Amino acid sequence: MTAILDLAQEWLRLDKDPTTRAEMQELLNRNDQVELESRLRKRIAFGTAGKLGSVTWHYGPDFCSHQGGLRARMGAGFSRMNSLTVIQTSQGLAAYLLKTVPSAASKGVVIGFDARHNSRRFARLAAAAFIAKGIKVWWYELLAHTPLVPYGVKELHAAAGVMVTASHNPAQDNGYKVYWSNGCQIIPPHDGNIATSILSNLEPLSWDDMLVYDKLKPPVTDVYDRVRNSYFAAVARAIKFNTPRDAEGIPFMYTPMHGVGLPYMTQVMDILGVLKDMTVVQEQARPDPDFPTVKFPNPEEKGALDRACRAADRSDISLVIATDPDADRLAVAEKLECGRWHQFTGNQLGVLLASRFISNPQTKGYLKSMAMLNTTVSTGMLRAMAEKEGFAFEETLTGFKWLGNKALELEAKGVQVKLAFEEAIGYMIPSIVHDKDGISAAALFVVSMWQWWVFDQVTPWEKLQQLYRTYGYFETANTYLLSPDPTTTERVFARIRQLGDPYPQCLGSRKIQRWRDITLGWDSGTDTHAPVLPVTPDSQMITCELEDQVRLTMRSSGTEPKIKVYVECQGESATVARAGANQVLSDLLREWLQPQENGLKQA
Repeated sequence: MTAILDLAQEWLRLDKDPTTRAEMQELLNRNDQVELESRLRKRIAFGTAGKLGSVTWHYGPDFCSHQGGLRARMGAGFSRMNSLTVIQTSQGLAAYLLKTVPSAASKGVVIGFDARHNSRRFARLAAAAFIAKGIKVWWYELLAHTPLVPYGVKELHAAAGVMVTASHNPAQDNGYKVYWSNGCQIIPPHDGNIATSILSNLEPLSWDDMLVYDKLKPPVTDVYDRVRNSYFAAVARAIKFNTPRDAEGIPFMYTPMHGVGLPYMTQVMDILGVLKDMTVVQEQARPDPDFPTVKFPNPEEKGALDRACRAADRSDISLVIATDPDADRLAVAEKLECGRWHQFTGNQLGVLLASRFISNPQTKGYLKSMAMLNTTVSTGMLRAMAEKEGFAFEETLTGFKWLGNKALELEAKGVQVKLAFEEAIGYMIPSIVHDKDGISAAALFVVSMWQWWVFDQVTPWEKLQQLYRTYGYFETANTYLLSPDPTTTERVFARIRQLGDPYPQCLGSRKIQRWRDITLGWDSGTDTHAPVLPVTPDSQMITCELEDQVRLTMRSSGTEPKIKVYVECQGESATVARAGANQVLSDLLREWLQPQENGLKQA
């Protein structure tokens, strides 16, 4: 194993950023061995913050291979997001594109960035790396919301796209998200191949972060206005809605949560004719990389929408809409008649959006040629809607890299994929972009809300109750457990598998009717016992269906030391469904996961 001081000297040899060089030198001056090991021994993982694995790096640190990009805390060291790791990643991606994509140099790479600390600089350094490799750069000079990059890749027929963002992560983090030439996040084998290519391109070719502005260098074109205008036109075509001039508006409070969403949301609401109904949370309106008014800039987090709800209360508004800092996710809360604010779960908002396509006269007659998708940890209610209404349903592994590529696969067969979503408040309208998009999802929601009120006199919450009465009540009991290390996680899953042959036969009082192990590639519900979904041996995932219409999934998190648990029960009432989900979760914790015995800490 390479000595840590040798790794530090290698870092100082490669790094030309004065800020991170000084940071590394300070660690050396203090002889902070623990921090040096943390910063240098393992290389920042390449992926969509996916599963952690380790491969020995050429000159020491472990390389953690993922699928799709980078995301980590900013700072000096091979394990952090910084100028050097951005350059190295960009060079590796560039080399792989030149080897893999025909005419990659002329097709170019789309590059965008959000408002986080260092995002613009990282984007400029990435552009310099592609220019140094002879690849054209399609440049966004102004702040972009993440979906504008995959949209631009398809619009410009580019070889790839790069978005510098850490989405809803804390302020200390940043990231680097990669899209393939099909406008989707990358999936195997590209992820592993790019990771390998990075290791062969570690010596920086350029540190000139102003190269993107040098007109004497290979082609760099600022396409921000062109692509943004095309995107707005695509949203208008997909949503197809104009409010009658005399229609009474439905007011809502909007917060971009200190991110980039406001100009996009403003333009889209203006196109739809409902801008007059939007009030903005002024304290959170402008981009601010420190996110000063929220503990975490994640709309899912408890308390994240409190300020928006208080602002709505002051203005006598009963609906809050939020996008996360890079505006690719959407959250909605409604004030109920009892005075309580209800924040819709990702599953609830997903089925509300899906209902728009079922009831819309423009699509109702074409249900059999339509499809809607969600992930294996998302609600089964969409499947129930498909079975009753006649449209096609598909599920994928977690993540929009899978949803986007599945949508493309179906579209190639002539299927109209109208919507895809996952429970983590991500929604995709494939006719616009093959990735989650909080802005277009907000447009669809506002239009749907307007029509529910005008034609049925129901609010989103009341519409949701109508859907439950039609398709069944679905309630969830989701949680996670902190695991001390990957070895413990693997041991927990191995023990569960050993509770039966070929799998456990019951959990609590309920019999297991189907067992699917994506890690080992075994499914009791198929003729060959091979799962339909891709096998992922590097991460843990087991799904089982139990008596009384209960489904549960356990999986290891790729971004954090967690075991995530998703339990959903369908019942004749919300009370019955909720009780079923909670009981199975209790049985799961007691019989299978056993937190105390395994050193796990429940959320």
